[in-house]
Amino acid sequence: MTRWLALCALLFFAFNAVFAQQGEPLRPEWCRQLPRSQYKQLHRVDSGDPWFEVYQVRDGVFAIYEPHQFEEVISYLILGSRRALLFDTGMGIGKISNVVSKLTPLPVTVLNSHTHFDHTGGNAEFSSILDPDTPFTRKNAEGQSNIYSRDALAPGRICGQLPAGVHPDSYSIRPFHISDWVRDGEHLDLGNRQLEVIFTPGHTPDSLCLFDRTNGLLFTADTFYRGPIYLFTPETDFAAYTRSVERLAALAPAVRLLLPSHNVPFAAPSYLLKLASAVREIQSGKLKPSASQGRREYSFDGFSLLLAAK
Repeated sequence: MTRWLALCALLFFAFNAVFAQQGEPLRPEWCRQLPRSQYKQLHRVDSGDPWFEVYQVRDGVFAIYEPHQFEEVISYLILGSRRALLFDTGMGIGKISNVVSKLTPLPVTVLNSHTHFDHTGGNAEFSSILDPDTPFTRKNAEGQSNIYSRDALAPGRICGQLPAGVHPDSYSIRPFHISDWVRDGEHLDLGNRQLEVIFTPGHTPDSLCLFDRTNGLLFTADTFYRGPIYLFTPETDFAAYTRSVERLAALAPAVRLLLPSHNVPFAAPSYLLKLASAVREIQSGKLKPSASQGRREYSFDGFSLLLAAK
């Protein structure tokens, strides 16, 4: 029995060593840092589901936050007078469609900021889904059942309890049907609210942001959030990311608030200029990174960029 336990322990640590090189980094302190103090500034709305916390960020804009999982992913429900848009559907651990139906009776269209598993987990719960037409998007729409997504439910990545009936060994991202393709620069009319689609490839080939120009709200998804920004996966293109960051930085004078998709649902527009400066420093080759679990981490004021090892 002792030999068997030793073998199991060896396999466990070997797996985690491999995953540390291929998947997201594990930061064990994350759960101890919750709840994040910034949420006290927002009005909390009853979600009807203990897996989610819902906050009203602005009139007609709700952040649907998943604080019990390491990603701390945030999806956004944006309301117009005629219809609503759900920007991402989260992990698929809790049933986000139930939360959305509690918040609005309007017809809802989903638009994914990109098709990483932590932003498409609830897609299969909806019939109207928009996405950009890329091979990466089409492949991910087939669903995902792999070590990377299942590891999201490992004990070290969960703070508290999983919902009843959710098990790590059977967790997967269900296939979903994309009802229409969205184009760069397209304007989505929700009725008394226009949302401009801005393609921002780099983090993934299908990354995009949303701009509510009238209200100065820029939904930055995973292109920017406060914390370590992941730019180390095989589908990341740092040169493309740099171009996308410069495109967003040019919008800064017209932006009143950034709404990122992880950790905290608001940030000052000045971070766009800080981010643009950061990528330029990295490109110059003069800035030296620190080692972070086999990756290069470049740290700045309020965020860092986490790149693959050379």
